[in-house]
Amino acid sequence: MDQPKPIKRSKELVPLSKDHHEGLLFAWKIKQGLRKGTDHRLIADFIRWFWKAELQEHFRKEEEVLAPHLQENDALVAQMIDEHQELEALVRLCEMVADEDIFLQLANGLDKHIRFEERTFFPHAEKLIPPVAMESIYTELVKTRPHTAWENQFWLADK
Repeated sequence: MDQPKPIKRSKELVPLSKDHHEGLLFAWKIKQGLRKGTDHRLIADFIRWFWKAELQEHFRKEEEVLAPHLQENDALVAQMIDEHQELEALVRLCEMVADEDIFLQLANGLDKHIRFEERTFFPHAEKLIPPVAMESIYTELVKTRPHTAWENQFWLADK
């Protein structure tokens, strides 16, 4: 069977794609933690931490830095924002209820969302946004924030 070809991403959107890699790892870690019988409160704490440390800012960059360069009525922008809102609602639910089904909905939903952005939304944006605007987007995307690390690697632990 043929392997899918890697997606060639414009340098300007690479910072978002790197965030996506972290998001896919986050989803994998949740699933691994569940497979290994990790305490659901610990997974809920991890989800809360990742939201505050990574995901919330990533969504902001896509919505406030990238999306304004596309048409106001762009259906793919609307889909991206809708999915962001659905994922945030699942994060908020995980903060209130430490439930395996909700954790899996979040992990699977984020995985699906990232694949939509990488395979559909980003190529769409790269095609429509002029190079000079892409440069200004890149300038904003590479601005860094202090990074914190999650210490408890529950996804590796054997019970």
